[in-house]
Amino acid sequence: MSLNQTPSGDRVHIGFFGRRNAGKSSVVNAVTGQDLAVVSDVKGTTTDPVSKAMELLPLGPVVIIDTPGFDDEGDLGQLRVKKTKQVLNKTDIAVLVVDATEGIKACDQELIDLFKAKEIEYILVKNKSDLLTEIPTEAEKEIYVSALTGDGIGDLKERIAGLNRNQTTKCIIADKLSPGDFVVLVVPIDSAAPKGRLILPQQQTIRDILDANATAIVVKESELADTLASLGKTPAMVITDSQVFRSVAPIVPKEIPLTSFSILMARYKGLLDDAVRGAFAVENLKDGDTVLIAEGCTHHRQCEDIGTVKIPRWLKNYTNKDITIKTCSGMEFPEDLTPYAMVIHCGGCMLNEREVRYRTKCAVDQNVPITNYGTLIAYMNGILKRSVELFPHLSEGLPR
Repeated sequence: MSLNQTPSGDRVHIGFFGRRNAGKSSVVNAVTGQDLAVVSDVKGTTTDPVSKAMELLPLGPVVIIDTPGFDDEGDLGQLRVKKTKQVLNKTDIAVLVVDATEGIKACDQELIDLFKAKEIEYILVKNKSDLLTEIPTEAEKEIYVSALTGDGIGDLKERIAGLNRNQTTKCIIADKLSPGDFVVLVVPIDSAAPKGRLILPQQQTIRDILDANATAIVVKESELADTLASLGKTPAMVITDSQVFRSVAPIVPKEIPLTSFSILMARYKGLLDDAVRGAFAVENLKDGDTVLIAEGCTHHRQCEDIGTVKIPRWLKNYTNKDITIKTCSGMEFPEDLTPYAMVIHCGGCMLNEREVRYRTKCAVDQNVPITNYGTLIAYMNGILKRSVELFPHLSEGLPR
């Protein structure tokens, strides 16, 4: 990702859905002004979801997703349909493309029902309007276009932008800061740290602090004590990588709020309330239980990888139980969570809020506790209450 790009997780995700040969990919290309999707008269040309991060006026930064035909057939076709359904979990705005000469079919109605069930704003696009002798009067959620001639494409883009205008502007920590505040960020540089750069939550937090007209001071944990002593001013808060919570907490005076990047990211993505409740489930783990550790991205595993090495080790040391650890990454989040005693999720920086909320809801609906890395680490180090004191509705009543 370019340093100047908006992260994928902060972009509006626009999914294009429909039957094979309805012209989905042609509409995608017309909307984006690019040959993003392969176009052919052969049914099933789009075999896997295709995503493209881009600037789409008048919306701004978006992710465009072209999906396989929802009426695909055979065993392989059903796998493609499953992939399409997975895309729904991260779709902010759905565009259903229907062949205007054929009208809505049963699988189109199934998609509409899925949009409604998942509370996804959608637009019904009737493509191939150039083949009609007369264009019917527009309905509220439908629009006639021709990907071939470009007719109606501008109106479609405006309609998509209109569905996004009610999106609220969120922040990571800026709402807890005042202009002129100092914030100390503790960023360990170890074998798992990406060479030559900071990880995304750290970058985003620094930007959020600057947007609040506050000052970000970035140090390694080994320099924290000297930095606090030499500041000459009490920082508004200290934000640490959760992996070094244990060593950082004793250094930071009790009167200075202390939290972690992972906890802030959980709040930003809508997971934090459930993550705090879910962390207590670690006390109920018993021999033979299986815990799912889920990550939203795929990356090269280091020898001290937090998800596959450190957290499993800390979890077993804390519980002293014989626990089985299962992992998943990227988009392969299991629909059935009942085999797991609890789910421990990453910060979700590469997922958009809708995807994180979907995963959280899956766990809650199946009565499986869910937490995230930073929240669980704070709990196991006995500082969960302190780490969420910035958010009084969470810290009140916590025993630790």
